[in-house]
Amino acid sequence: MKLHYLEIVTNDVNKLCAAYEAAHAVEFSEPEVLLGGARVCTLADASTVGVRAPLRDTEQPVVRPYWLVDDIEKALKAVEAQGAEIAVDAMEIPGKGRFAIYINGAIDHGFWQL
Repeated sequence: MKLHYLEIVTNDVNKLCAAYEAAHAVEFSEPEVLLGGARVCTLADASTVGVRAPLRDTEQPVVRPYWLVDDIEKALKAVEAQGAEIAVDAMEIPGKGRFAIYINGAIDHGFWQL
């Protein structure tokens, strides 16, 4: 099990990025359109952290891990069989791979396939 992308949705992107940069000696990118305007930082293990603002009025701040999988459809079927709700079915982000979001135990989770 490998974390591929950690998505943090916050109402104050710049403040949070500045705090992470100061505490961890990392640097976040300018907003990336394909990732909903997230400012992204690549960690030493090649996983990434993206910090973005809510994309709609109803989206609340959240921390959502995206786990790297070899077969996103198979992974979605497995969690759905265990009672998870599929919130966003597998979608392609050009040049970045495919992702999906599911809710299990009232917690947002994601899968990412390269």
